Amino acid sequence: MAILLVPGFMLDADLWRDMEPALADPGPVSHADLSRDSTIEAMARRALAEAPPTFVLAGFSMGGYVAREIVRQAPDRITALILIATSARGDDEVQAKRRAAIAAQGDVSAFKGLSTSAVASALHPGNAGRMDLITRIQAMGHRLGGEVFRRQSLLERRDERGELHAIRCPTIVIAGEQDKLRSRTEALELHQGLVGSAFEVIEKTGHMIPLEAPKDLAGVICRWLQQQGASR
Repeated sequence: MAILLVPGFMLDADLWRDMEPALADPGPVSHADLSRDSTIEAMARRALAEAPPTFVLAGFSMGGYVAREIVRQAPDRITALILIATSARGDDEVQAKRRAAIAAQGDVSAFKGLSTSAVASALHPGNAGRMDLITRIQAMGHRLGGEVFRRQSLLERRDERGELHAIRCPTIVIAGEQDKLRSRTEALELHQGLVGSAFEVIEKTGHMIPLEAPKDLAGVICRWLQQQGASR
């Protein structure tokens, strides 16, 4: 069974690099490209057009919103859903104001990438000084560039909490122990709203679980897929 990996904000396939051998061992891995579209719906359509006929679907952070839209657009093609460090909440007032400010700027030529402090705040306190992780995350942002930063920053996330019950494929929600960007409450909202879903917390991680604890995350995913009978 194939698996489609959906990255988060200003991230690319390198997000999954350390996990990919474990995930690819029994079958093919493919990556969704979120760099070319301006809406979550369009991102989902592009991912489906390039995906295998049926597949396991994993979405990280912003990619969790795209993953749920993929399920809505093609529920019969998804054999299992993995949601990592994500939420079902819509944009709050602070996020809406930030989006408006970015829209007003217009020019993206001054984009310098993600700051060290911003990236460090997404990590577990014990990893906040790890420049190997920070520079790797920043490199993904540099590869994607200012136009993608603008498009992804302007994405509108609607509140999906009232419609999670419509997702019926086997699902697991995975949270980071000390995720400062997506709270444990948000993860539990997903878990409680998704009928029959499993829930796991990866210890000693912040938001960037695939980079901070790739072995542990891959282990949780592979064991859960084996339990579901959805793994290859």
